[in-house]
Amino acid sequence: MTLNATPAVQRELRIAARALARHGLAHAYGHCSVRLDEGHFLVCASRPMGLIGPGEPGTVVPVTGALPAGVLGEVRLHQQIYQRRAHVHAVTRTMPPLLMALGTARRTPRTRHGMGAYFGAGAALWDDPQLVRDDERAAAVIDAMGSANAIVMRGNGVLVASDSLAKAVVLTWYLEDAARIELAVLAAGLEDESVVLDAAERDRRATDAGGIFERMWEYLTAGDPEINFQEAQP
Repeated sequence: MTLNATPAVQRELRIAARALARHGLAHAYGHCSVRLDEGHFLVCASRPMGLIGPGEPGTVVPVTGALPAGVLGEVRLHQQIYQRRAHVHAVTRTMPPLLMALGTARRTPRTRHGMGAYFGAGAALWDDPQLVRDDERAAAVIDAMGSANAIVMRGNGVLVASDSLAKAVVLTWYLEDAARIELAVLAAGLEDESVVLDAAERDRRATDAGGIFERMWEYLTAGDPEINFQEAQP
């Protein structure tokens, strides 16, 4: 039996994809996905995320095995995360410009402000600018990611994983904002004076209470053509 994603899951994935593009986190390249069950996930349509239209379906992909026809090669990164991390339910693969700039210097943002706290001591780094289009390389990237929820790929964007699609999108925005702070600190010559949050500060600040993620999701998805769409009753 072929697994199908529900209309609600398809719609949420389209909204997420367009939000990433709308806020400059992806351009012609990038993709996002959401887990359907332990053996399958749904990846967005293989085209620029900002151009994915209302009703345009994503593709169901097996967590292990060959990619379906037409699915982008780097979706293997999603496969490797879903294989290794049962708690991960969503992945974003994006090209945020400030993180790309830092990555060229083999740097990831240090935890200097509240939104950076959600990445613990910091995102991981993959020190290779080549595209990831085979299983061996994809597995190596996720090995390098370790227990982190994000990895900056030098000259090749960012991968973020989380337990929900909304959180994965929000965390992608948070990491780019951390890069903005990092570059501002460096440009001002304040690297030595700028305070980096310690572990206790990070743990206390990285809360999901009070609608933290919900408010940012609402901000990032505002104006989407499907955001107020109501599923038809059977």
